[in-house]
Amino acid sequence: MRDSGKGTAGRAGRVKARVERERLLAPRAQDGSFGELLAEVRACRVCAAHLPLGPRPVLQAHPAARILVVGQAPGARVHASGVPWDDASGARLRDWMGVDARTFYDATRIAIVPMGFCYPGRGADGDLPPRPECAPLWLPRLLPRLPRIELTLLVGQYAQRRFLGRLRKPSLAETTAAWRDYAPRFMPLPHPSPRNQPWLARHRWFERDVLPALRARIGELV
Repeated sequence: MRDSGKGTAGRAGRVKARVERERLLAPRAQDGSFGELLAEVRACRVCAAHLPLGPRPVLQAHPAARILVVGQAPGARVHASGVPWDDASGARLRDWMGVDARTFYDATRIAIVPMGFCYPGRGADGDLPPRPECAPLWLPRLLPRLPRIELTLLVGQYAQRRFLGRLRKPSLAETTAAWRDYAPRFMPLPHPSPRNQPWLARHRWFERDVLPALRARIGELV
C-alpha cells in the first residue's frame, strides 16, 4: 500500500497557508503603527511550504522615505544576512544610484520592498521568480503607508509588470529605454546581477543615457 503521509502533510500545509492568507487579507479598520505592520510582514509564513530555506522576509521601510526600490526577491546571501541587497547585485545597484551604503540603508530615505520578501530557491537558470502570493498580500497594505515616495525604481520585469501594467513595453530593454515616459514617478531598470553583464554590454546606452539621469534624480531626493 502506498504511504499517503506525505500527500496528507502537503494538503495540510496548503490548507494552513490558505487560512493564514485569508486572515491577513481580511478587512480591518487600521493597520496600527507602522512598526506593527513591519513586524507582521516579517512574521509572515504564508509561503513556508514552498521555500527551500524557510521563510525570512527581508525588507526596509519607513514612512519618511522618498525613494522606493522594488526588486525581485532576496538571493541566498541576503536570506542568510537578512540585509536587503547585501550582495554583488546590491553593490552595483548602489553604484548605479550614486549612493553609499550608509545612505542606501537609511530607511528614512530609501524604502526597499521587493516583489517577494523571501528567498524562493534556485531553478535551472538561476533564482526562481518571486512567490506569487507575496505582492498581492502585502503591497496593498505597505505602499499606502509610504506617503512621501517620489521615485520608485522598478528593478526587473516583475516589478515593471506590477507597477506599469499595460504601459510596459514588449521587452525589458524597450521599457528601460522609454524611461522618460515614466518619469518622474518611476524609473525602470534591468537587474544589476553580474549575470546581466551581457545585457549591459549589448545596451551601452543604459550607462550613457539612463544612469546620469537616475543619479541626478536621486541626488534631488536624498
